[in-house]
Amino acid sequence: MKPANDNLDFDALSKLPMFATDRQIAAAIVGNGGADRWIKEVMPILERRGLPKVDALHGRRAVPLVRKFYEGYFGITAGFATAKPDGEEKLGLDQWKTRNKKAA
Repeated sequence: MKPANDNLDFDALSKLPMFATDRQIAAAIVGNGGADRWIKEVMPILERRGLPKVDALHGRRAVPLVRKFYEGYFGITAGFATAKPDGEEKLGLDQWKTRNKKAA
């Protein structure tokens, strides 16, 4: 039995031409098995969220813009959040001295 994403490579979008059809883009994103459903059901939702429109001159979508859209969609371009600082760091040597002297 073939998986639904039977032609999905790690970076299938990079193998597409600069301007690709919706079918080519769908196959690169979800594989041939899910491409028709993705075009019909998912693409209209993503278009409302900013998926690049079909370029009038080329009659296809710009693949670099589709890639940028997905990077933003998944938060890749936003970077990663680190832990919030808990206060001022005091790295001077006096921090390492003991405050309580031991009784001799």
